[in-house]
Amino acid sequence: MKNAFLITNRNVTGNGPGDSLVKTLAYFTAPVSKKLSDWSSWAKITGAEFRDQLMTETEAFPMLDAEHNEAERHLSLFIHGYNNSWDEAAQRYQQLIKTLYTGKDPLGVLVLVSWPSNGSVAGYLPDREDAREGAIILSELFVKLHDHVRSMQILASKTNDPSKLCRAKISVIAHSMGNYVMQKALAVTSKRLNNPSLITLIHQLVMVSADVDNDIFQRDQPEDSDGQLMANLCYRITAPYSGLDNVLGASAGLKHFGTRRLGRSGLADREAKKVHDNVWDHDVSDLIRDAKHYHSGLFETKLGLQFLEQVLRGVDRKHIV
Repeated sequence: MKNAFLITNRNVTGNGPGDSLVKTLAYFTAPVSKKLSDWSSWAKITGAEFRDQLMTETEAFPMLDAEHNEAERHLSLFIHGYNNSWDEAAQRYQQLIKTLYTGKDPLGVLVLVSWPSNGSVAGYLPDREDAREGAIILSELFVKLHDHVRSMQILASKTNDPSKLCRAKISVIAHSMGNYVMQKALAVTSKRLNNPSLITLIHQLVMVSADVDNDIFQRDQPEDSDGQLMANLCYRITAPYSGLDNVLGASAGLKHFGTRRLGRSGLADREAKKVHDNVWDHDVSDLIRDAKHYHSGLFETKLGLQFLEQVLRGVDRKHIV
């Protein structure tokens, strides 16, 4: 990974992304060696230039057979949470690049998706509204990704040439309320694509400390509910959770949405017949006990990062250690 990539629907000032929502996506890139929380490191580019630079990175990925599925490289998105300022989101993004996306056996390329957040508990409810509205804009990105992957599939089929297939798996790491952004974005995407079933858009969706309802993926939800639409677009959805997460305990007290938080309590009912079979949860309390902040503990501990990497690589849930 040579360059860092940023997509944002925040207003951008001379000091970097602000806290207000704008109606269009903006694209930026920076040398991965630079300090990414320093806004002077970033350069604005067009959407077409952004796509071309990403394609240059992913076209260098090796073509692997099915036997080496877990070694296939990723085009990943990182969607930060509500209580992250721009500096904090950029610092976390750079840390994930360093630990998972560079080195001897990197996962691939990671893109930061930054949405308006006030970086304070007081801004929780306004942030949630921005998350809902911003998700509609972000859905444009997923529609474009879908169309690109689909066009490559068609080309490979017409030419009988597997090398024409997309060389990258698409994965998403969402944190805290970033999961609510993802929830709403995928639901809008599915509806815009008329509920597609012929293509898996997201290979791995990891919902870290997810600030969403914990009954979202139950099968008894309406057919057009967000969870149903998300499960249809993803190969696997993983929900790490921990009762140690006091931030989600506090957020639950800020509103009365009627259900527990997925990232604190896990799935409402994980019985196989009652939840989508491509959705699972895992109590990560033992993995994050040494973390300074339990809400972001999966990013802060060696065991947490190992778990995250195994999930992204597609290791079977029964063999993740």
